[in-house]
Amino acid sequence: MGSQLQNITIAAPGFLGINTQDSPIGLDPAYASVADNCVIDQLGRVGARQGYTPVTTNGGDVLGTSRGIENVFEFVSVLNVTTVFSAGNNKIFTGTTTLTEVTLPAGYTISDNNWKIVSFNNDVYFFQSGHAPLESVAGSTTLVLLASSGVNVPPQGNDVLAAYGRLWSCDIVNNKYTVYWSSLLAGDDWHGGSSGSINLTTVWPNGYDEVVALAEHNNFLLVFGKRNVLIFTGASSPSSDLTLHDTVEGTGCIARDSIQSTGTDLLFLSSRGIMSLGRIIQEKSLPLRDVSMNVRNDLLAAVEEEAHANGHREEIKSIYSPIHAFYLLTLPSSNLVYCFDVRQPLENGSFRVTTWSALEPAAFTMFADDSLYMGHSEGIIRYGSYLDNTTQYQLRYFSNPNDFQSPANLKFLKKFNLTIIGGQNTETTLNWGYDYTDSFTKQAFTFSSGDPAEYGIAEYNTTAEYTGAVVINTPKVNASGNGSVLTVGIEAEINNSPFSIQKIDIHALIGRMI
Repeated sequence: MGSQLQNITIAAPGFLGINTQDSPIGLDPAYASVADNCVIDQLGRVGARQGYTPVTTNGGDVLGTSRGIENVFEFVSVLNVTTVFSAGNNKIFTGTTTLTEVTLPAGYTISDNNWKIVSFNNDVYFFQSGHAPLESVAGSTTLVLLASSGVNVPPQGNDVLAAYGRLWSCDIVNNKYTVYWSSLLAGDDWHGGSSGSINLTTVWPNGYDEVVALAEHNNFLLVFGKRNVLIFTGASSPSSDLTLHDTVEGTGCIARDSIQSTGTDLLFLSSRGIMSLGRIIQEKSLPLRDVSMNVRNDLLAAVEEEAHANGHREEIKSIYSPIHAFYLLTLPSSNLVYCFDVRQPLENGSFRVTTWSALEPAAFTMFADDSLYMGHSEGIIRYGSYLDNTTQYQLRYFSNPNDFQSPANLKFLKKFNLTIIGGQNTETTLNWGYDYTDSFTKQAFTFSSGDPAEYGIAEYNTTAEYTGAVVINTPKVNASGNGSVLTVGIEAEINNSPFSIQKIDIHALIGRMI
């Protein structure tokens, strides 16, 4: 009997996100080995991330050769007056289009840009290890020292939390075991009124730990150590009612700015990966699972590179965007952003994950209008459009090697039929290779906005336009070669147009057994 021509369909390729943790053979073909500069779009397809538009015009003048803006914070006063603070190049600025250096207290020196900035009771507070805390009264562009007369010296904590009607601070040089809180409604009173502190040396489970960060979630005060998490109740009246409710042993936070609330959950970076606090509490008696488990080894290798490059992990930043439904974690030393789609965990508990390699943000923030802004070497930038500051960037999708459930048979390729959503004027390359090779056969084409055209080897730009001006491109590419397993890839130079991969149809002869 002759070989049979079969149509093998990869529907929504990569919609399960990247999986580099498990053996590729036998993986669902909906997993990707590479999904870079991608997101999972609203319809569950791998698509291009958005690009950025520069907001700041004088970044080169005020930031010099520094990493750029490493903190961005929007403050809206009770009078609905907005002030944007940012930090970089050991300076603090106000403004977005024009960065204007603020006035600091006389003799005050800034030696790092690892500020934690919060608003509380119509003021803005700046905390950073080794620095006396600063205050902006009602959004003033002149910063003052927190009251430090007499015995009222505020802690020089590396973290500050505004919750339960007061400020909380921790992680002080030579004091990694005390959490302090201010007096009620008084961010400048740390020794009078209802202020106080708790020594954690007798609270940590299994011996000594170091406090890293604080958070509030579901009316619990959370104290993150490097190896444990303490969960307290009674934080509304801490001097009398603060009570240890529960502990999470063996899993802590290793990067202060990795902690983000998604509303129903709290995500943070641990030595095991990105952890979900809700999952940890729920499965405390079971083996712990992390929401980054499909990329765990790659992620932790990048985290380790960050620690090795900088001696710390303070440059690791994160954000949760409810509009885009993703959690972003930036690892500057690896020039990587991990993008976790938080809408629905997979069956194994992991979130769907993609990467961004061409944007290199140094900070994130969500403005009141739900727009995503970032700190960058150029200053402040805004997430949006499909160009990186007028420049194209490359989307890369590659499947895992796939034997199409017939591992013992050769596959003789005949044709690919692609279904691409959008992509007008996008230079696109289809890649295919056999048997785990790093050398791929390539066919390049460009989707235009004109009429369909036919070229020798392939048929390009077969398009259909549907309601909402959504353009579907269905190029057909003749293919050749054979092997037992097949890897398929798509590379696209994103050029001011959305681009999503809907489907890949593979026409192949299933041949003899190897």
